[in-house]
Amino acid sequence: MKKLGVILMGLVMSAGVTYGQEKVDSTAATTTTTTTTTTTEATANGDTGYNPLSIRPIHVSDIMWKKTLLRAIDLREKQNKPLFSRNREITRLLLDAVAKGDITPYANDSLERKITIDEFNEAMLIPVEGGTLTAEEKEIMLANGDSSALQSGGPAYYFPTDLYQLTIKEDLIFDKQRSRLYYDIIALTIYVPADLPSNIKGIEQVVASFSYKDLVEKVFKDNPKAIWFNVQNDQQHKNLADAFDLRLFSSYITKVSNPNDAYLVDIYGGDQQKGIMASQWAAMELLEFEHNLWEF
Repeated sequence: MKKLGVILMGLVMSAGVTYGQEKVDSTAATTTTTTTTTTTEATANGDTGYNPLSIRPIHVSDIMWKKTLLRAIDLREKQNKPLFSRNREITRLLLDAVAKGDITPYANDSLERKITIDEFNEAMLIPVEGGTLTAEEKEIMLANGDSSALQSGGPAYYFPTDLYQLTIKEDLIFDKQRSRLYYDIIALTIYVPADLPSNIKGIEQVVASFSYKDLVEKVFKDNPKAIWFNVQNDQQHKNLADAFDLRLFSSYITKVSNPNDAYLVDIYGGDQQKGIMASQWAAMELLEFEHNLWEF
């Protein structure tokens, strides 16, 4: 009788252990499925923690400090001449890529609104003091016996060499995982310079902005014309992507991210001289900030 009781007790305990193990396995499987589903949905929604516009993205959890900067580049400067060598001007490469449909132009450096090729061509159109005649106006002139409409040439567009003013938008990021600062270029914008003689409006005008990531992957990479011209050694020309990574260009800061989204010159009441001094001061502050990171 005693042996029978022991056998029954063993069978009950064995069944309990089996049931408990099945319950744990079921719960674990459910948890794993839920986690996998959540991760898949997050990835599908683009919520991966990385900036999709960055050429070398850093996870948001590794970013300890960040500032967004705007830098103006004048391609006429001696240090920037390698970016603007004859027939290999960086602006020529961008205009050709847009014409081929390789890259997408945007309305501004936020890279939110795309512009059509017609809008891009309109921005490239050289303004005429008397204005241009529409097709309807030309028909009216011809109907009235005025043939001067036939003598007028077609629309004139700016040459790549006319567009020597660029702006780059970049994030200055301190990566706590690698313990160093990174310059992460986001967008590049082409302008019609205000001092260009053919620009009768006399104001700086945006032609288009481009994703820097698209430029590197679709224009600069493996392109023999996309070179930074080495004036010291013809054997050591560099690709434009490498030149930007190595900071082989001269620029000055025009905006540091602020609550009013104001340019440095606007912060000082539009005074150009104070704006230049503010740009140099901002550059020195960022340099001092990087130095102090290693000082303490």
